[in-house]
Amino acid sequence: MVSMNDELNPQDGHAKVRSGALLVDVREAEEFSEVHASGAALFPLSELAERANELPLDRELVLICRSGARSARAAAYLSSIGYTTYNLRGGTLAWIQAGLPTESGAI
Repeated sequence: MVSMNDELNPQDGHAKVRSGALLVDVREAEEFSEVHASGAALFPLSELAERANELPLDRELVLICRSGARSARAAAYLSSIGYTTYNLRGGTLAWIQAGLPTESGAI
C-alpha cells in the first residue's frame, strides 16, 4: 500500500496540481458526473490497468476517489509500474469540505 509519506491533504494536493501534477479520479463515471474536483481526469479503477499507458510518465499524479481508499490502491499500483504518485487523503469528500473547486457533469 501507499505509505503515509505518499498522501496529501486536499490543500497540498490542490497546490501540487496547480504546480503541474495531473489529478486523476479513479471513481466510476456515474460518481464522477455527480461531482468531481475541477480539472480531474477520469480513469476508473476498473479500467486503470488497461489504460495506465495513457497517463504521462513525466508528470506527478495525484489520485483521488470518494474517500481515499480506491485512490490509495491506484496510487500503489501506478507507483509499482514507475509513476510518481500521491493519494489525496479523504478523497473528493475532503476536497469538497476544504472548499476547493468542483465541477459536475460528464467529461
